[in-house]
Amino acid sequence: MRSISLRLHSESWAMSEVQETQKRISLRSLEPKMRFDGHVTSVELYGAFVDIGAERDGLVHISRIQEGRVNRVADALNVGDAVTVWVRGIDVERGRVDLTMIEPPERSIEDLRPEQVVTGTVTKLVPYGAFVDIGVGRDGLVHISEMAEGHTRTPGEVVHVGDEIQVRVVSVDERKRRIELSLLNTAGEAEELPVVEVEPEEGQDLTPMELAWRNALERRGMSVEVSTHDKGRRKRRSEVRRQQAAIIARTLNSKKE
Repeated sequence: MRSISLRLHSESWAMSEVQETQKRISLRSLEPKMRFDGHVTSVELYGAFVDIGAERDGLVHISRIQEGRVNRVADALNVGDAVTVWVRGIDVERGRVDLTMIEPPERSIEDLRPEQVVTGTVTKLVPYGAFVDIGVGRDGLVHISEMAEGHTRTPGEVVHVGDEIQVRVVSVDERKRRIELSLLNTAGEAEELPVVEVEPEEGQDLTPMELAWRNALERRGMSVEVSTHDKGRRKRRSEVRRQQAAIIARTLNSKKE
């Protein structure tokens, strides 16, 4: 009878273990930046293991326990402590979960793209530029040559610590964790030059007046587009011709002088 009782107890324990495993979160369902409330199961020299309800306990490395230096894990954590952690990375094949107790930023360095314009706060001035916190966990550098048009003697002529500014991403080196920023051209993509359409009669070449108008605009850095098919824009022709005549008149007067 005792052997039967032991067998039944063993089978019951095994079934409860299977059910508990089935309830646990699959490692494949974990994603970076997921937040969990867990408890410390083991404290080691290099970090602490935390049960977050997944198939495997995750590791919080000693460098990810808090901002600033931690000399010993035992100084900050003990077995059984309730902690809040975020997922940093998952290796399903090896059954490893990398955790952090430092809340990750909304944006990461991997999200940045060249020419992207973001808002940040100046955190430090150095002789060669300014460091700016743009919310990715790593400050970017605005070199002094990227602060203003022309010569800038010191970064303090342009920005101060605590200033909230818009900066443009120049380049990102994910391996070295370096971000180069600029204060120039922070309006996003360069605006296109205005286009003025000169529309002759369908099937005809440009008149001398239209040619003069086009040349005058090109000298001013404006592009001219000639269309012979869009009849819906003919109502603008009178205004265009009026402006043409004004420019030509000014050109003739300047030559007389």
